[in-house]
Amino acid sequence: MRFSLRQVEVFLATAKMSTISRAAESLSLSQSAASSALQDLEHRYDTQLFDRVGKRLKLNAAGRNLFPEAESLLKQAEAVDAILSEREAHASLKIGATMTIGNYLAVALISRYRRLHPSADIRIHVANTTEIAEMILAYELDMGFLEGEYSHADLNFEKWRDDELVVFASSNHALAKKNELTTADIASVKWVLRERGSGTRQAFDRAMHDIVGDIKIDFELEHTEAIKRTVEEGESLGCLSRIAVQDALRSGRFVELAMPNRDMQRNFYVVTHKKKYHDVSLKSWLAFCQQQAEGVSD
Repeated sequence: MRFSLRQVEVFLATAKMSTISRAAESLSLSQSAASSALQDLEHRYDTQLFDRVGKRLKLNAAGRNLFPEAESLLKQAEAVDAILSEREAHASLKIGATMTIGNYLAVALISRYRRLHPSADIRIHVANTTEIAEMILAYELDMGFLEGEYSHADLNFEKWRDDELVVFASSNHALAKKNELTTADIASVKWVLRERGSGTRQAFDRAMHDIVGDIKIDFELEHTEAIKRTVEEGESLGCLSRIAVQDALRSGRFVELAMPNRDMQRNFYVVTHKKKYHDVSLKSWLAFCQQQAEGVSD
């Protein structure tokens, strides 16, 4: 074997940080030591792994091919180290979640997991479907919870749990007392919706596929609480996950408006990169998430 684990660490850190100086700092190495490790790795195999653009380093084709294998190797080495050290093998996990899941489900899920595994270090990034999917593809996240659709050959989607979208209005809205909305009602009112690229917006547009061009959008907002405040204060209707509005519906703050013949059902998904190595920490976390989803379904 002509490479060392230290060289692999430097390669991965440089790929993630884009500069040798930041990679060295993340590994508690001097810049010269990190630079030497990377140069030695490239020289030993007579290959170049990065394109040098000014002071920044960007993975080239060879580097992109090496990245998933190098990350898998390092994860396995860390697992071996944990076993030999006779400690609980819970490394840091970086997870992503789309807005609804991140704001209403993921934090409680992490808290329950930490009660079982106090040494677990789980960090969460909340964004829309497109951003989370792209971060998983770039190996910036270990896994993600997605509520929308994103097609890519390198992503593995596994159904996590069911969800339903709800159309709602303030209790004093002109349509609040209607038993159900007609197509004419839907096209006649103003709407405040999630932004394009979000799973909620994808599901809404799919449900309204035949009249989506007639929908009058007053606001497109990224955050569910902003949408709820806008609906409460104005004349617009909103559409969010039932999870996000169930408390407000129970309290009478909002009124749910029925949508006959509109498919408002969707799925939440657990998403991973097909080429990513699942170490002990990731396997444990994924198994826990599925167990929790099964408990909800029972």
